[in-house]
Amino acid sequence: MLDRETSDATMTSPAPVLPARQAVFTNPFIPFPREATEQSIAARFEEMVAKYPQRLAIKTQEQELTYEGLNQAVRRLARTILAHRGVGEEPICLLLAQGIPILVGIMAVLKAGKIYVSLDPAYPPATNRYILSDSQAGCLVTDHQYLALAHTLTEGNLQVIDMDGIDPGLAGDNLAEGPLATADSLAFLIYTSGSTGQPKGVIQNHRFVLHNTMWHTNLLHLGAADRHLLISSTAFAATVGIIFPALLNGGALFPFRLAEDGYTGLCAWLIRQEITIYSSIPGVYRQFIASLTGQETFPKLRLIKLGGDALLKKDVDLFRKHFAPGCIIRFGFATTETHSISVYLIDAHSTITGSIVPVGYPVEELRVLLLDEEGQEVGYDTVGEIAVEGRYMAQGYWRQPELTRAKFLPAPLGGDARIYLTGDLGRMRSDGLLEHLGRKDFQVKIRGYRVELPEIELALLDQDNIKEAAVLAQPDPAGENRLVAYVAPGSTPPPTVRDLRLGLAEVLPDYKIPSFYVFLEALPHLPNGKLNRQALPIPDETRPELAQAFVAPRDQREEQLARIWEEVLHIQPVGIHDDFFELGGHSLLAAQIIARVIQTLSVEISVQAFFEAPTVARMAEQLAQSGGVDQEGGQDGGPPATPPITPVSRDAY
Repeated sequence: MLDRETSDATMTSPAPVLPARQAVFTNPFIPFPREATEQSIAARFEEMVAKYPQRLAIKTQEQELTYEGLNQAVRRLARTILAHRGVGEEPICLLLAQGIPILVGIMAVLKAGKIYVSLDPAYPPATNRYILSDSQAGCLVTDHQYLALAHTLTEGNLQVIDMDGIDPGLAGDNLAEGPLATADSLAFLIYTSGSTGQPKGVIQNHRFVLHNTMWHTNLLHLGAADRHLLISSTAFAATVGIIFPALLNGGALFPFRLAEDGYTGLCAWLIRQEITIYSSIPGVYRQFIASLTGQETFPKLRLIKLGGDALLKKDVDLFRKHFAPGCIIRFGFATTETHSISVYLIDAHSTITGSIVPVGYPVEELRVLLLDEEGQEVGYDTVGEIAVEGRYMAQGYWRQPELTRAKFLPAPLGGDARIYLTGDLGRMRSDGLLEHLGRKDFQVKIRGYRVELPEIELALLDQDNIKEAAVLAQPDPAGENRLVAYVAPGSTPPPTVRDLRLGLAEVLPDYKIPSFYVFLEALPHLPNGKLNRQALPIPDETRPELAQAFVAPRDQREEQLARIWEEVLHIQPVGIHDDFFELGGHSLLAAQIIARVIQTLSVEISVQAFFEAPTVARMAEQLAQSGGVDQEGGQDGGPPATPPITPVSRDAY
């Protein structure tokens, strides 16, 4: 596996850095030196406090702290944690309000030489209990707001520290113990969202965070003048790339409660606080853009950081419409285990070909590999699993050594580099741009064909008036896999099933067009904003919402045909004007219906005739026009009837 002896067809090195990716940002900044990665996060933060003591560090709607004020709070909590737990590396769980409390908690745990584990009060209690148990936390830090919840979650089995109960007179000077962490110390334990299974704890050290901060700082020209929006939960791995590039460069963080204050409030917050850097997943960005009237201006916004989901060409078109020409989108692909893998910088003059935006060029100091099912590298323009080779990545999975060994492999040439198997599918274009094609475990078989679900989701999102879309492969009542599309319309009236099928038919083959469509006001999401696939409802056997009204059978022939359709499609009731394909039909089910019609009604109908008349009413008309025959013989002295098709043993001739 991963043989370095590659053919000319394979990718032997990353694509060169293109001139368009250089010198895009012209704002002054202080480069983050490589030597600064060989220390602890707390040591670098202390440097920023000494350099910018009175500069704004954090501001919410209710409160703000300077770097000196933040550091005083951090030192007091760190001193309290050490008084309760003593010196030594161990996980400390944080159950705190998103904003100043959680940021103080994170920095204090790191200051005390501990490992922070951020819980989210919005998570289901079962999820938080699982993380508390799996992390083997030494204690739980909370505040008055969540003290009752903390006691409920711990059930008296874990020490609880109330941050609001700390004596404000407690000394806020530096710890007498001195530095309690190094670059090699573990910094945090972040649990994956669990959208594809049980959450896994990913372990990162201080050097990883500082290296990631160095890379972001120097690429994006981050500095003390930047004002960073923070809307995601700190339990979400992407916030590592927001919090530390801000606080370790002297910048300011502006937490915003999107769930409480909405997108209108977000717009006002960006303008009033002169935010320079916006960060979110594309889905949140898409809804934010939809809330704008077109009259707003964001003169200070210079960078929009997007990741975690697909970005569409129409998203970029809206970006050009609403933001100043100097503003830039930074889109990319990252994982909790590696953070940034590729990056794409898009400005007002960038040309996007196709409806889906590539996730960019491999970042420096990482080698991106595309592997086939045997673990061999594939060439350009060929789909493979994305793997990453480099020195700076997660230490592994908490308390899961076998999974760590399976996903983190030693590099073929040895040294301290490793290879991480992402489980995501991708394709490297000949120009060096990486395309992300979704999770490997979202690849399914439909009627014998291999199908990538994200490809269909992106095609749905590209249709008019679709705000959100998801596709699952679910067994129908007969046990056969079928594609079910879940869509949330952007406005009323919603598109019809026919509209969606016709639009998808222009870009997808028949077997990739979903059989069933479920319309929802909004798709369910996890607290980190990503889609919660496990919460999508399972379709039942009732008739879907169609553009045409239900019309019951009018005679015995239509009643017989409708019953056959209901039995084959597993849908009730079937109206006589309902389109076969809009009910979830496809060629294999059409063959079943034709066989049932021939056997039950003793009449002939071809596949072509059925496709030309895909409703019960039109099928009944065709049968009447063709002079349907019975089993006894022809009509009007015509030729004898074709004998019915009867099943025979597989061993028979």
